[in-house]
Amino acid sequence: MTILQEGLTLLGCPAAIPASPTDAILERVANPHAATNYLVRFAVPEFTSLCPITGQPDFAHLVIDYIPGDWIVESKSLKLYLAAFRNHGAFHETCTLDVALRLVALLDPVWLRMGGYWYPRGGIPIDIFWQTGTPPEGAWIPDQGVAPYRGRG
Repeated sequence: MTILQEGLTLLGCPAAIPASPTDAILERVANPHAATNYLVRFAVPEFTSLCPITGQPDFAHLVIDYIPGDWIVESKSLKLYLAAFRNHGAFHETCTLDVALRLVALLDPVWLRMGGYWYPRGGIPIDIFWQTGTPPEGAWIPDQGVAPYRGRG
């Protein structure tokens, strides 16, 4: 085990999708460039959850942008955490903010922005946006690149 893998329980091991987001383990590793402001982006074009009322599936394209502080999220644990929403009933707003707030609690990033671009339910797409505050001056923050809904793909 390398120093970067020390303390990680999921990386390099078989792991099942957690039964729920609250059961999921999110792991972090030390940021090797903590003195530098740089952007990390996770695009999740096939995020799924369930409507808490009807039980029918909901689909979203999530975009998570963050400028790390001392920590970066370990990506396998993030993938498993996000997959745990597949059988989880919650409204779009709840899913989007739960992901963002859990990452903030784990990482204490310099800055984090979350875009939840939800596909239509009842003919109306719902987009949810949240960020921790103003990004640091001079940070390159590209557009999230998800077009307004017109048969979004």
